[in-house]
Amino acid sequence: MDSLNGLYKGQEMPLQRDVEVISIPFGKTITLPEDSVVAVMQAKGSSVSVSYEGRLYLIEGHDLDALGLAALERPTLAPDASEEAMEAFVWDQLRTCFDPEIPVNIVDLGLVYGCRIERLLTGERMVTIRMTLTAPGCGMGDVIAEDARRKILGAPQFAKVHVEIVFDPPWSREMMSEEARLELGMF
Repeated sequence: MDSLNGLYKGQEMPLQRDVEVISIPFGKTITLPEDSVVAVMQAKGSSVSVSYEGRLYLIEGHDLDALGLAALERPTLAPDASEEAMEAFVWDQLRTCFDPEIPVNIVDLGLVYGCRIERLLTGERMVTIRMTLTAPGCGMGDVIAEDARRKILGAPQFAKVHVEIVFDPPWSREMMSEEARLELGMF
């Protein structure tokens, strides 16, 4: 994402306006006030993790103007998108979801076990995602699931997104892509 180029870990910057952020690991939305000084912890995908007063928060791409950067438009699909385009959109959006502390997306981490798009009786489409976490006690599950939900619901074709967090089979490092292992230094 071009808007995230130039951000580096520890960089401090004042917020240009009040902005809604997601608290990590609790997943609650709060507002940080204009002129608050935040420190960048991670800038990956379409969001930025920041530290403010000893706590971590996630700023979504459409709110990057609060950091003085160009806001990212929510990706969407053309109204006449094919089934293949819809599935590709879902996977592309999942590749923009990151654990705020790990610089690899959830697909390459091997956390996403599958995704299914179904047409409901109402004619609407629902996306069901089966995913896991790196550890059963990970507090980021709800935050990551909500991030995926919001991004996928950016397309008008999808009325609902259900993220099911499962622990069978348990996640292991072998589920990571080769690129993810290289990124994390786990050869």
